[in-house]
Amino acid sequence: MASLADPSPELQRVTAVDVARGVCRLLYRQGFASLCEVPLGNGRRADVIGLCDRGTITLVEIKVSMADLRGDLKWPDYLDYCDRYFWAVPDVFDHDALEELHFMPHRAGLIVADRFDAAVVRDAAVVPLNAARRKAETLRFARRAAQRLLGINDPNLQASVSEIG
Repeated sequence: MASLADPSPELQRVTAVDVARGVCRLLYRQGFASLCEVPLGNGRRADVIGLCDRGTITLVEIKVSMADLRGDLKWPDYLDYCDRYFWAVPDVFDHDALEELHFMPHRAGLIVADRFDAAVVRDAAVVPLNAARRKAETLRFARRAAQRLLGINDPNLQASVSEIG
């Protein structure tokens, strides 16, 4: 039987989905529209991205196991695509690792979440995007959201182009 601290791959996927749901609920209460699994302009994929009415972009990277956290060397690539960056972990996750300098606790916030809710444990520093990047990522967010909505409203639609990146 898998331990809660480092669940099997099948449980990790479920746990990540649960954490994403809680994070999206938190962002909603904070006035953000959010999307999960969103490709960024550099080809990386954000677990959750939120956009508020002021144009602030918040990116959340979900980690459900220590192996997942330690093995992720690409996460700094996300920092140029958001104003605020958070780690989100389940309640059973050991938060101490996220205090290490490598994980930039001075820049990255920390959210603890489950499938029903989430709470900010450490707020993220605000590092404003430049105007051109903000416009590009806001348009990417809007187009992705519209395309997903169209897919829900018309599931039989056979698009000739792939989902917008």
